[in-house]
Amino acid sequence: MKLDTLELLGHSSESVLGSNDRLELLLTTAHILVIDDEPMNLTLITGMLHFAGYRSVTTLRDARELEGRLQSGHPDLVILDLHMPHRDGFDVITALQPWIVAEHLPVLVVSGDISADARRRALALGARDFLTKPFDLTEMTLRVRNQLETRLLYQDVRKQNRALRETVHGRTVELEETRIEMLERLAMAAEYRDDNTSRHTERVGAVSAHLAAALGLHPDEARLIRRASALHDVGKIGIPDALLRKPSRLTDDEMAVMRTHTTIGASILGGSHALLLQLAEVIAISHHERWDGMGYPRKTAGADTPLVGRIVAVADAFDAVTNDRPYRRALSLRDGIGEMAAHRGTQFDASVVDALLRINSTLDHHTI
Repeated sequence: MKLDTLELLGHSSESVLGSNDRLELLLTTAHILVIDDEPMNLTLITGMLHFAGYRSVTTLRDARELEGRLQSGHPDLVILDLHMPHRDGFDVITALQPWIVAEHLPVLVVSGDISADARRRALALGARDFLTKPFDLTEMTLRVRNQLETRLLYQDVRKQNRALRETVHGRTVELEETRIEMLERLAMAAEYRDDNTSRHTERVGAVSAHLAAALGLHPDEARLIRRASALHDVGKIGIPDALLRKPSRLTDDEMAVMRTHTTIGASILGGSHALLLQLAEVIAISHHERWDGMGYPRKTAGADTPLVGRIVAVADAFDAVTNDRPYRRALSLRDGIGEMAAHRGTQFDASVVDALLRINSTLDHHTI
């Protein structure tokens, strides 16, 4: 069985999110494929998965048989060794890329290769996570569940997109609201992986709305920006946990992967007729652009970057420096304001930084 069976059963992750029923459905419907040339490893991993309650687990010792196995059905998660005879894990990830891209198929690499090059290469090819051998069984179980939860949420969003294309005009507004709610939950899931408090998006939305008001935008526009900006990092759902929670600064290769969250987010949010999601798409693709043109992904400069993107860029960076991150401690609000002012006119739009200085006294991350 596959996770799509949830739809046939009349269930969605929305209706059972956080419930025991949802976990039971996940355990009974998710299909996991384990690829490793070592029988002992296959026995260990499948035993751990069965002990955790997963009913549908299949194994493959010879990776050359992958395509034939896929003809009988696609898995919901692939657990993959890297170094195997005849066909290595890198080639397997490459072969799986059509499903990784089109179906958000998660690949969890489990390898004895601890080299940084192996990790970078696997993640760059499309693996969602990387675990080194010997591994902790509890950690393995949690990572497997996290990848399946993410895939389930992603499939719900795809289902909403499909329903939107097929529905009559009279139901468009209702379905868009449902899609917005699913995207907001997807954004919360992505944020929880990067911020244990899951309040980063909430704070960025509040500061963005204050900035919009200070810049003279209509209150309705400020409220819309507050809600849309909460989706700015939804693309991080496609970034491996190993990068999101890395306790040190990212390498250049890892940063290149991390930066794809902007285009992933815009892709997830795109194609909507709802003004909120259209605005959220613009924010997702533009909130890491810089005033001097040295940002990403499009390297737009000055006013070529939409105002909402420039607003959220300041709000996002301000929240980042004034809250703890895995690789550094938070600055005080006063020092955070100073940090923003130091990049006025280079990284950030001077008018937006000036607006931040004007609302300085109203900012309190405990009450936003």
